[in-house]
Amino acid sequence: MKALILNSGTGSRMGDITKKRPKCMTKITPEDTILSRQLKLLSQSGITKALITTGFFHDEIKNHCESLGLPIEYEFVRNDKYSQTNYIYSIFLARELLKDDIILMHGDLVFDLDVLQDALNHQESCMATSSTLPLPQKDFKAVINNNKITAVGIEFFENAQAAQPLYKLNKEDWLIWLDSIISFCENGNTSVYAENAFNKVSDKCLIFPFDYKNKLCNEIDTLEDLNIIKNILGKKGK
Repeated sequence: MKALILNSGTGSRMGDITKKRPKCMTKITPEDTILSRQLKLLSQSGITKALITTGFFHDEIKNHCESLGLPIEYEFVRNDKYSQTNYIYSIFLARELLKDDIILMHGDLVFDLDVLQDALNHQESCMATSSTLPLPQKDFKAVINNNKITAVGIEFFENAQAAQPLYKLNKEDWLIWLDSIISFCENGNTSVYAENAFNKVSDKCLIFPFDYKNKLCNEIDTLEDLNIIKNILGKKGK
């Protein structure tokens, strides 16, 4: 299994913090950045390969990963069109390196070890959803029918649960989604979510919800999000 971590975005909603460094290198504890914490938890869970997409801060991200001394083999794919495209295009650029089972996450996602391991232990392909959290207005939601995810996006509210971009994808399901991503990008649809490509093939790409309920699994999009996560991790002593 290979981790796919998407870090080609600009993080513009983080203000001055992301003018000098990528969002994934934002400190969330005295010891860890978002990215270093992700990689440490992946390593603790037995993941030894990671592909990381990058944008403007390619060298900084590469050097940061390699400085951690973790037993992870890294691959880096730079999206030079990061300011004009969404992460669907970053995945398209990395397509030849993504023919494995995949644990996919956004580079600004903060989660606890047990959430990651719940995903990895799920026999079927799955996405992190919560049956207890309120539906967000502007963030991802997963439409669930017959215990299967049939659509993911910010616009869905009916039959939906709050969702986070943490997926464990078996190879056969992932390659169906990847083929749809390739088709989107070859047709010029490079500024949409990769989930738009999933929605076109959700009848064949079988992804099921795994319920993280109220456990820590949240993206950091704003400075307010950052302060909330720092407070949570500070109370946990992590």
